Amino acid sequence: MSASNNVEIAVVGAGVVGLATALRLAAEGREVMLIDPNEPGSGASFGNAGTLAEYACMPVGTPAVLRALPKLLFDPDSPFSLRWAALFQLAPWLTRFVRQSLPAATRANAAALAGLLSDALPAWEEMACEAKATDLLRRNGCLYLYRSQADLAGSAASRDVRTRFGVQQQVLTPGEVAALEPRLPPVAGGGLYFPDSLNVTDPSLVMRRLFDAVAARGAVLRQAKVTGIEAKGGGVRLSGPGFGVTARKVVIAAGAFSRPLAAQAGDRIPLETERGYHLEFPTETPLLTRPVCPVDLGFYMTPMAGRLRVAGTVELGGLLAPPNPRRLALLDRGVRQFFPNPGKPSSQWLGFRPSLPDSRPVIGPSAKSPDVIYAFGHGHLGLTLAAVTARWIVGFVAGRTNPLAADFAAARFS
Repeated sequence: MSASNNVEIAVVGAGVVGLATALRLAAEGREVMLIDPNEPGSGASFGNAGTLAEYACMPVGTPAVLRALPKLLFDPDSPFSLRWAALFQLAPWLTRFVRQSLPAATRANAAALAGLLSDALPAWEEMACEAKATDLLRRNGCLYLYRSQADLAGSAASRDVRTRFGVQQQVLTPGEVAALEPRLPPVAGGGLYFPDSLNVTDPSLVMRRLFDAVAARGAVLRQAKVTGIEAKGGGVRLSGPGFGVTARKVVIAAGAFSRPLAAQAGDRIPLETERGYHLEFPTETPLLTRPVCPVDLGFYMTPMAGRLRVAGTVELGGLLAPPNPRRLALLDRGVRQFFPNPGKPSSQWLGFRPSLPDSRPVIGPSAKSPDVIYAFGHGHLGLTLAAVTARWIVGFVAGRTNPLAADFAAARFS
């Protein structure tokens, strides 16, 4: 790799999507520079629930969510909230979200996500093998909990959608839930089990191994903040404080920080920020054997190395506000409904998910600048979709067509 300020491909963002993309490009023999102001794999790539959720084809916005939206937004303890100080900024996004929650849009969004998710796990297993991270994957499935029969009945529509797209799922009785996870208290509604799902036991360690694999392939990391992007004949100029480089092609994989860069490339993407939280509780022995999601509470409890991570809920409200103690308290109260004495949390975290109103990421070339390629907006599925997104980006860089590309193109917002 040359030390010059010219490179074949620059990947902006060293989260899991950027790392996966850099790894695939470098494996193809491309000259790759990975650019991020922070440590690779930090942010949402570190703080997520650790699930590889191939079953998660249902978009966030659905008719059921739309019907419940007033209650969700005005209940401070609901799993879906917003910072009211940011309402003016959020209004255009919320308007689009409401439209995307109507029945026809929900069906289209679920179909698009199912198509993308169909190859997510094989792509991940291939990538984990290359990164020497297979020991950090577990195939124990994932369990949804329903604490009432009414909640289970309310999941029928989403179960039908998943069945239509071939997702493996099993409705469990309360007794079958107890047999699967004996340390949980009894639940009246039962559960929904996704047997094919994977989870990671340590997201931070997975990210380190991915970066090591990227570096071993010859890609380099520049720790810099990209604030400017200008596409012109023969390349794309990236700039920032004390930084400048020209690349033949640029991949924008900067997660929640991608919108202003896309705007400079000519695309107005309605990207907003979901503020995600987690708490961790040390455990001498695992409390669970797989990720468990109490659906009415909107978070996951995931067993990780030496700890239980409680992660989730949705808070709309931008990048600048400090952590909201109510959201952390909500997670703390929630986990104690299942494990009354978990002790004090050993850590807490706030991170930023890049969220689009239709729950589909933007993957593919800019509508205005074809040498700029997008790979952001994965919402709750960044970890799950990283490896398959990287496969797509390699194809776009090589000029190959993709029959599903229109479903995730930037042009859909024009």
